[in-house]
Amino acid sequence: MELKKEIKILLWIIVVFVFAFFMPIESARCNAAVAATFDLVKWYAREHVILCLLPAFFIAGVISVFVSQGSVIKYFGANAKKWLAYSVAAVSGTILAVCSCTILPLFSSIHKRGAGLGPAIAFLYSGPAINILAIILTARILGFEMGVARIIGAVVFSVVIGLLMSLIYRKEEQKKREDQMNIMVEPEKRPVWQTVTHFFTLVLILVFANWGSPTANDTSGAWYYIFSYKWYITGFFSLVLAWSLVKILKIKWQWVLVAAVVTVISVLLSNSLIESAKLRPLVPMVVGIAALSVITLLDKQDDENREWTLSAWGFAKQIIPLLGIGVVIAGFLLGSTHDGQTIAGIIPNEWIAKLVGGNSVFSNFFASIVGAFMYFATLTEVPILQGLIASGMGKGPALALLLAGPSLSLPNMLVIRGIIGTQKTIVYVCLVVVMAMLSGLIYGRLF
Repeated sequence: MELKKEIKILLWIIVVFVFAFFMPIESARCNAAVAATFDLVKWYAREHVILCLLPAFFIAGVISVFVSQGSVIKYFGANAKKWLAYSVAAVSGTILAVCSCTILPLFSSIHKRGAGLGPAIAFLYSGPAINILAIILTARILGFEMGVARIIGAVVFSVVIGLLMSLIYRKEEQKKREDQMNIMVEPEKRPVWQTVTHFFTLVLILVFANWGSPTANDTSGAWYYIFSYKWYITGFFSLVLAWSLVKILKIKWQWVLVAAVVTVISVLLSNSLIESAKLRPLVPMVVGIAALSVITLLDKQDDENREWTLSAWGFAKQIIPLLGIGVVIAGFLLGSTHDGQTIAGIIPNEWIAKLVGGNSVFSNFFASIVGAFMYFATLTEVPILQGLIASGMGKGPALALLLAGPSLSLPNMLVIRGIIGTQKTIVYVCLVVVMAMLSGLIYGRLF
């Protein structure tokens, strides 16, 4: 019997018991926090898991199975040219348009394939931070200078944080460089353009399926028209995916046709039976993903097709439980804010609004901390900030939250810890918080 292990178990039992014993269920604030927790979990499940995470798992599977280890090492490996690795990583978010949780399976995938710590961390930060849709929305709602400051800060952040992580863990990176020098690079199984086509088809389905709604005053711009026809655009790229399954992955066209027909039927049924416009697309997305999983798992002509879906499932098993825990904790502590409604968590929202006023070191630091732990789905950080600014939040803390929030969240941290370990996660989070705080201070002094 290990004494340390048993003491640890005993301490956890005591903590749980004390929490249960003193649980303030009679408190209105506690009840509101519980309601916020369930509200956030429900919203997350409806708005994020099906449309964001499930496609992201399959995109990560493409990287893990179809993209050769040699290609990942060439562009992101420890021996890759730094200017190339960091340049690709720093601008990846403009293409991906993902949030702090959706980026996780992609980060996990390139990390497992041999990416250097620095480029992988730069990719992890830039994916959500340089979301081109969010940058445009920031400039339109919060001001042009805020939009410019956000994109400059995000690009610089991703490179600097990546370089610092690589420097701090240079001994590990040196060993990785030595190991990768001995790796025999296998030739690509198919032309690069085919893999790229298949990959970006999935990315475009993810982007347009999650295209955010325009502002209330925007009824004629490009954003408005794309949003109005986003499901038709998504449907078009779904047809491209069907073509890719037949022509690139060599899956029997009869199976693909059956999967497509079943998905189309689910579209018709959901439109006729489901009243909520928000919920209608979820059924075809689930049916489509299920059909894709079945035809790839049953395919016996190419083992990689089966491995693709199994790899996606592996990422799902690794990430979803930790995200679930993180969402529950975040909802209880910080509440639930979405669709124009706010339910306070155990930490009152008015406290947060008061603590981020002005441009002091503390207000910028506090805004960075709040941003780091809060969960922001894609594009939701902008209307939340708009409300906080209206409540007295300073411009500096606003930028600090923008630079820390979209790339970090409590659920995000839990998953990152499972991928790179506790110590590296703490260092990464600290670097993001400190740099966000400093950027907020500088911006607040200038504007």
